[in-house]
Amino acid sequence: MNYKLTIGWLYPKLMSTYGDRGNVIVLQKRCEWRKIETEIKIIDTLSTNKDLSSCDLLMMGGAQDTQQEIVAKDLKKKKSTFKKMIEDGTPGLYICGGFQYLGRYYKTAQGNKLPQLEVLDMYTENPGRERLIGNIAIDAQNLFEKRTVLVGFENHGGRTIPGDNIKPLGRVLRGFGSNDISKEEGALYKNTIGTYLHGPILSKNPVLADYLIEKALELKYKTDITLEMLDDSLEEKARMAIAKRLQIAI
Repeated sequence: MNYKLTIGWLYPKLMSTYGDRGNVIVLQKRCEWRKIETEIKIIDTLSTNKDLSSCDLLMMGGAQDTQQEIVAKDLKKKKSTFKKMIEDGTPGLYICGGFQYLGRYYKTAQGNKLPQLEVLDMYTENPGRERLIGNIAIDAQNLFEKRTVLVGFENHGGRTIPGDNIKPLGRVLRGFGSNDISKEEGALYKNTIGTYLHGPILSKNPVLADYLIEKALELKYKTDITLEMLDDSLEEKARMAIAKRLQIAI
C-alpha cells in the first residue's frame, strides 16, 4: 500500500528560533527513506481552518515573547479546529513556545497574560530571571513504556506548571525540564507531545520521530503500522555523545 502524510508546519517564520526546522526535515526524510510520500504544508496567519484540518501530523517550534504574542492572536481563529484535532488524536510535536500554547495561559516577563488553547491543564509564567539553559536528558518511560533516554538542549525563560492530571513526557535525569522545581519534563496528551527539548530533538532521538510517523499513519489508515527499520548508527552516536557528556547511562 502506498502511504502519504501531510505534515503541518505551524508558523515556521515566527516559531522556529532554535533550529526546530530540523524536526520537519527529519520527519520528511525518514518517511522518504521508507517510500512514504509526504507533503509539507505551511500553517501560518494566511492559512485557513480547512488548511489546518487537512494535516495528518503537526509540528510547532519555539520563539521569543514578541513572536508568541503575534501567533497567539492568530491561533484564536483556529482554536476550535486545533483543539478538535488534538482531541481526535492527531499526532503533534510542540516545542518550547509551541508547548506553552497548549496550556491555559502564558504570562510574559513584562506581565502580559496571554490566553492559550486550553488543551492541557497547565500554565506558563516567565519570572524574568535567569533562563534555563543547557543539555538535558530525560527518561521518557511514560511514552515508550520502558526506560528510553531522550537527549536535547533546553533554552527557556518560561516555567511551565502542570495540573495534577498532566502526564509528563519524562523524568529529568540531567537539566531543568518544564520548570526548575518538579524534575519533570514536557507533557503527554493522547498523541500530543509537548517538550522544551531543542537540538532539534528528532535528529538526536529518531525513536521519537518514528513514534509520531507510526501514530499518524495508524490514525489516517485505520490499521496497525510497523515501520521498516533504518540505520540509525550516526544518530545513536550523537545521542551517546550527549549522554556521555551528561554522565547518563543509555
